[in-house]
Amino acid sequence: MGSKVFWAVVLGFFAGVFMRSYLMIGWSFAGFFALLALVSFLFIFFHRERSDTYIVISIVLLCAAFGIARMQLATLSGDPHLTSAIGKHVTIEGVVSEEPDARENATLLSVNASALVVESSASTTLSARAIPIHAGILATLPAHARVRYGDRVEISGELQLPAPFDTGDGRSFNYPQYLAAQGIEYQLGFAQVEHIEGNSGNPIKAFVIAIKEKYLAGTRAVLPEPEAALAGGITVGDKRSIGPELSQDFQRDSLVHMIVLSGYNITVVLNAIARILAFAPRSVQFGGSIFVVIFFSLVSGGASSAVRAGLMALVAVLARATHRVYLGERALAAVSLGMILWNPWTLCFDPSFQLSALATLGLILLTPLFADLFSRIPEKFGAREILASTCATQLMVLPFLLYQNGTLSLVALPANLFALIPVPLAMLLSFIAALAGVAFGSFGTIIALPAYAILWYIVSVAHLFASLPFAAVSIPAFSAWWMFGAYTLLFGALFLYQKRKTTGA
Repeated sequence: MGSKVFWAVVLGFFAGVFMRSYLMIGWSFAGFFALLALVSFLFIFFHRERSDTYIVISIVLLCAAFGIARMQLATLSGDPHLTSAIGKHVTIEGVVSEEPDARENATLLSVNASALVVESSASTTLSARAIPIHAGILATLPAHARVRYGDRVEISGELQLPAPFDTGDGRSFNYPQYLAAQGIEYQLGFAQVEHIEGNSGNPIKAFVIAIKEKYLAGTRAVLPEPEAALAGGITVGDKRSIGPELSQDFQRDSLVHMIVLSGYNITVVLNAIARILAFAPRSVQFGGSIFVVIFFSLVSGGASSAVRAGLMALVAVLARATHRVYLGERALAAVSLGMILWNPWTLCFDPSFQLSALATLGLILLTPLFADLFSRIPEKFGAREILASTCATQLMVLPFLLYQNGTLSLVALPANLFALIPVPLAMLLSFIAALAGVAFGSFGTIIALPAYAILWYIVSVAHLFASLPFAAVSIPAFSAWWMFGAYTLLFGALFLYQKRKTTGA
């Protein structure tokens, strides 16, 4: 019964958030679902032989009501002063809430706006007054703008509302909802920084970002591009300097997961920490794991893929420390529940979370199946494990990826097999190279040579497979119903396979 209650809570809440995300329903529907939950609960007194069923139905309905209510509370309503200034040139005061996203042609700045500066003229004098506001704003600044996380800034530019944009092949990206998941309601185009004051951000987060910047500077001091960018991607999740050409190669090869802080990267680090602290008390081992997860979550800017991977890793560490059974699917559900409870926009409008969760689900449910199919593949260098896990994740995320961008990689399996094997070693050597760069500057290049060799190999693999004819094909846009149908067939086939395996038929 406990398992049924757990899944009733999780699936009911997810259903409520999902419905409110796409349908214009609110408090009245939440109340209606709560009333249905009460009615279902009352049926227990008339049909006691089915009490368990009615309890589960009541929990599903009640949690669906809660999911609707939670999403309703998270809905952004905008600021009336800013909404009235859409299309005008405005000056905003606020605090930089995230690490600036420095790109080739611009710097994107997330700002928690606190005041709208309005100029007013009285007879012969010109003065300015600040109108209190509260909103998230994404400002587009010139490239290489010298702004840091936590800076209190005054910026000016044309105020805009985010708009969806075409991604090709008849697909459209819901940019407003994507930004809403990050708490951003407005954009400030062609912005300029008028004034910068002292740091007002979280000192711990500012410290971690400073360490990351120092680390990346050390990497760039001893490694050329694009190897330096790849080193930053696989170790601290920094993919801003990967460049469009290499980024496209990784997409065509389905290797993008390598240059973000995914569960694989964090697991490699946690396994290394576990070996280093193998003889330490359990409290020290668990504390070290917690530190690693928090550090990488902050380094990634709170990216949902890194947070999910880190939290699941912590659950695994805790289970091992307390000698309890670790069930991957339950851990994934519990962590996802916590993340969506914190930010319900994550469920439907954060592609990073969606891909990460689907890939992890594929690892949990499908890897054993493919491991059996590839039983004749040698285990040397982890080839069988990489091949089975790659097939499992690729199959699970395929319908979603085809729906989102329509790119079907035909070289994903061999590219992942050749590129993933040296990743743990590449992470270690990249870390050593970065430390050499921090300590010795460009004189640490000799120490970084092993890292350069293995990173060059990975870049070459990505470029080789991406350059093959028909490495990837483009699929025209299709309805989301086809995607849901594909997942229905996939899970149905998996259910039948497991049932047949259990019965021994």
